Amino acid sequence: MKTLIISTFIAIVGIATVPAQAGEIWRASGFEQPESALFDAANQRIIVSNIVGNPGAADGNGYLSVLSLDGKIVTQHWTDGMDAPKGMAISGTKLYVADITKVRVVDLASGKLLSSIDVPKAVFLNDMTADASGKAYITDMLADTIYRIDGDRPELFVKDAALASPNGVFADGGRLIVASWGKGIKPDFSTAEPGGLLAVDLVTKAVTPLPGAQKFADLDGVIAIGDSIYATAYMTGTLYRYHEGGAPEVIATFKPGSADIGTDGKSTIYVPLMNEGEVAALSLD
Repeated sequence: MKTLIISTFIAIVGIATVPAQAGEIWRASGFEQPESALFDAANQRIIVSNIVGNPGAADGNGYLSVLSLDGKIVTQHWTDGMDAPKGMAISGTKLYVADITKVRVVDLASGKLLSSIDVPKAVFLNDMTADASGKAYITDMLADTIYRIDGDRPELFVKDAALASPNGVFADGGRLIVASWGKGIKPDFSTAEPGGLLAVDLVTKAVTPLPGAQKFADLDGVIAIGDSIYATAYMTGTLYRYHEGGAPEVIATFKPGSADIGTDGKSTIYVPLMNEGEVAALSLD
């Protein structure tokens, strides 16, 4: 009887502590190193960046694709003429795309490449986001820097070693949420010290670690839905969920290569799987 009671207690505790999992809705294939999947609310679609080669090479191979919300490729080569496009942000009628040391400006309606903005001293531009006023922000992963773009003018927003190789970035009210890859990046992109989640105040530019979410993984993409923050760890293929004051919990695991995630802002997350050439849609319901 005692054994039964103990076993029952363990089972109940186990059920209570198992974190909620995100369920896969669909998976689209046919991409070439998809790095970012951005939800375009105005046009009800997903825009996917394809690196096609060395992520740091200006080789002219990169392009953007358009994916439907049910996981069908609408246009494989929607915007060509890029090198290694990564993170993206929408501001008004324009789409901004991080492309090594440049930001590409694309007409959101047609996919036409309008212009390229050179970012002085940029090393490895990565993810992008836009705040409520339409200003775009872009991380420079290998320079511990975040730039801001207002229209077609780039400016240094914050440079701080505390950013610890900032990769993912997401505008959340009066702050940016930043996913850091970590310190001491090695040739294989592992780190001497793993990254974590940070907040950057849009007014004061102060960089603040989020409590309980430091030095736990080499983070890539990041988004926020309500009071939950979601981040991917590229090296392990892990998707984490974090509530401020708590600890990050694993809600999905893929093969290594999960990159800059996107969301519809409600209950769906889009995960680009670079090494598999796929994009997966996950439901949080």
